[in-house]
Amino acid sequence: MAKSLRSKWRRKCKAVKRERYGAKELARLKKTLGIDDNATQQDVEMSDITEITTGLVIATVTTAEKIKETIKPKGETPQEGEMQVEGKRVYNKRTMQDQYGNYPVWMNKRRIVKHKKGRGKNAKATTKQSKRLTRKQKKKVQAK
Repeated sequence: MAKSLRSKWRRKCKAVKRERYGAKELARLKKTLGIDDNATQQDVEMSDITEITTGLVIATVTTAEKIKETIKPKGETPQEGEMQVEGKRVYNKRTMQDQYGNYPVWMNKRRIVKHKKGRGKNAKATTKQSKRLTRKQKKKVQAK
């Protein structure tokens, strides 16, 4: 497939566009980094630069340690700008239910039914019967 004249023409046009936009993108990138095409030195050393200024935009380079220091620990109280969430739902991993007995929002009805069936099978497998079934009990089991 993809050997028709139309697809060949499209591929040709896309190649031309790629070439044209690639040149524009390279020029914009050089302008952003402050590299001048007319200058004799094309390479710019980025190892010891802490601030890069391009026109009105100023970008500051920081280390990961400084960022980690500014982030608050989990135990602190929330600040003025943050919302407090009261009554947060806590889900049980085994039953997939919250403290009110509801399933998560993303869980659909089919999946809930399937999950309930699977949970029942696991409970039956873990409980061990110690005595034999009577005839009445056998009939009840067969009727189900």
